Amino acid sequence: MAGNSFGQLFRITTAGESHGPANVVIIDGCPPGLPLTVDDIRRDLMRRRPGQSAIVSQRDEADEPEILSGVFEGVTTGTSIAIAVRNADQRERDYASIKDKYRPGHADYTFDAKYGVRDYRGGGRSSARETVSRVAAGAVAKKLIAREFGGRVVAYVVQVGDVKARVDDPAAITLEQVEQLPNGEPNIVRCPDLNAAAAMVSAIDEVRRAQDSLGGVAEIVATGLPAGLGEPVFDKLKADLAKGLFSLPAVMGVEYGIGFGCVTLRGSANNDLFESRRDERGVNIATRTNRHGGMLGGISSGMPIVMRAAVKPTSSLSQEQETVTRDGQPTTIRTTGRHDPCLLPRFVPMAEAMVALVLADHWLRWWRPKK
Repeated sequence: MAGNSFGQLFRITTAGESHGPANVVIIDGCPPGLPLTVDDIRRDLMRRRPGQSAIVSQRDEADEPEILSGVFEGVTTGTSIAIAVRNADQRERDYASIKDKYRPGHADYTFDAKYGVRDYRGGGRSSARETVSRVAAGAVAKKLIAREFGGRVVAYVVQVGDVKARVDDPAAITLEQVEQLPNGEPNIVRCPDLNAAAAMVSAIDEVRRAQDSLGGVAEIVATGLPAGLGEPVFDKLKADLAKGLFSLPAVMGVEYGIGFGCVTLRGSANNDLFESRRDERGVNIATRTNRHGGMLGGISSGMPIVMRAAVKPTSSLSQEQETVTRDGQPTTIRTTGRHDPCLLPRFVPMAEAMVALVLADHWLRWWRPKK
C-alpha cells in the first residue's frame, strides 16, 4: 500500500488499523531543539479521543501517546520522531457478522476492488481511528509554527445539519471559546456560537436516538503567518491544504475565503484592496477585507487563512439498510459497533492537525537564514 506519507520537508508516515495493537506516526524533518513532551501531544489527543461526551462514539480509549524516539531531555534531536498510540478497547465481535457484507458509505467495496483483501474490523486502515496518528504529529507541527513565526491554528464547528453558527470574525476565535462554555463546562460540540451550539447538541442527540447521523461544516483558521508560504504552480499552499483536508475521512468538500460565494460577485466587489499598515515592526502590506482567505496565487498573503470543510453524515448506522455481500448477493446490514452520530466535534482537532502539518512543511521549504 502506497500513500502512507504526507509532506516534503516536514514529512509524516503513519501505520496502524482501527482494531490493531497501535497506531504509529514517524515524523521526519522536525528541527532540533524544539521543546516537546508527552503533555504537548496529549492535549490534542484528548480533544480527538472517543468517549469524551454523550454525542460522540463511546469507544473507551485513553489515547495516551508514547514518544519512542527523536526527543532527548525534553527537546527534539533533529532525528526521526516516532510516536505510538495503543488501542485498548477493540471489539472485533462487533464486526464478525458483517465481515462479508459491504457497509453503505464505507470503503469496504473499494478496498476489496483494489487489494482483494481487507481488515473488516471497523474499516481497518480506512477507519477514522487512523487519524490519531495525524493529530499526534499535528501537535508537533503546531509547536514548531508557534515557535518559528507565532502561527496558530484553531478550528471549530459552524454547521450541523441545518443549524448554522454566526461567526463574524474567524481570526478572533480562541481555543478557549471552542473548548469551553462561559460557565466552565466543556463545549462538547465545539461551536463558539453558544445559541447554535445548544441547538447542534439537541439535533445530534435527536438523530442518535433515531439511530441515524448528521453531517456539517468545520471552519479552520490559521493566524500569524508570514506572507510568502507556498509555491505558484502545482505546490500552491491552497492545493496542499486542500489535499490535507480531503485526505481526512468523510470530507466531501473544501473551500477557502469566500469560497463558492465568489460566483455571484463582480470582480470589483470580490477583490480585496491593498493598504499599508504601520505597527511596532514598521510598515506592512495588508488587505482591507479577506475574501481571498489568506492566499493569493497559491502563496500566503499574511492575512488569516480561513478554510471550511464539509463533512458527511456518519456512514455507520445501527438501523437496517440494504446492501450486498462480497459475492454480490442481496442482503441487509446493521452496524452494531460504537460510532459518532455526528463526526464534527471530533473532526475539529483532525482538521487543525492537517493544516498545521502543511504550514510546518511549507515554512521549512520557504525558510532561509536572514543576513
